[in-house]
Amino acid sequence: MYVITVKFPVKPESVDHWPEIVRAFTEATRAEPGNLWFDWSRSLETPNEFVLIEAFTDEGAGPHVSSDHFAAGLESMRPHLVSTPQIISRQVDGTGWDAMGELQIDA
Repeated sequence: MYVITVKFPVKPESVDHWPEIVRAFTEATRAEPGNLWFDWSRSLETPNEFVLIEAFTDEGAGPHVSSDHFAAGLESMRPHLVSTPQIISRQVDGTGWDAMGELQIDA
């Protein structure tokens, strides 16, 4: 699977509207057959930074970046960003999340 983490530096005037700005892109990506997850978070240390954690099957990554909604999503974000987003994209073994071995909770 491919696991991707992207940090988006959002303009202060766009921060409150960011979830709506990326809504169509998010919904379309989550509907892709090769998407495993697509989750947004907001940085606790940098209030205008949003972090996207996403994953795709090995077969799903290529169609995602070549989709029309990917191109449209990037263009919808562009005017709301302070600078180029930072990304880590890696192909890793596995098919999803695993339990954290170092912190087990018995319920």
